[in-house]
Amino acid sequence: MEQLFFSLQKLLTAGWEVGISLFALLIPWTPLIAWVAFWLLAVNWEKLYPVLARGAVIGVILIGLMTALVWGLIAPPPDGVHYLFGLRPSNFVGKGIYVTMLMTIMALCGSVQLSGAFGSLFPEDVPDEHHGHDHDHGHSAHGHSDHDHSNHGHGDEGHAH
Repeated sequence: MEQLFFSLQKLLTAGWEVGISLFALLIPWTPLIAWVAFWLLAVNWEKLYPVLARGAVIGVILIGLMTALVWGLIAPPPDGVHYLFGLRPSNFVGKGIYVTMLMTIMALCGSVQLSGAFGSLFPEDVPDEHHGHDHDHGHSAHGHSDHDHSNHGHGDEGHAH
């Protein structure tokens, strides 16, 4: 029985060490995982895509360009170049590649969500009963109506027509 407890303790210790190693492996990837999770799960692409199609994509591209420029000014690489896929692009080109990769991941997350791979993540909008278009929101709805003032007994003397 003692051998069983010793083996169980070794198994739990090894499992703990594997968990710690996986945690240490995933920590540097946390910002990218958060980026993917945001664009995949928090953004309703059914509403965003038509806005982008009407021209907002130009704004997104300009924001990406400004991000690469500011990022290149704030945090240049120590050697003056980046090391990407065996290439050595300069500071601003390397930052442009990084931002382009992030924008591509964003677009791929939108494509995956629009394909229906996750089903419906967002509930469909249900029209509110009180804000429907079946109510009369004209002038008469606010206590004013187009009625004949002579029926009230004061004729036209109290009103400027």
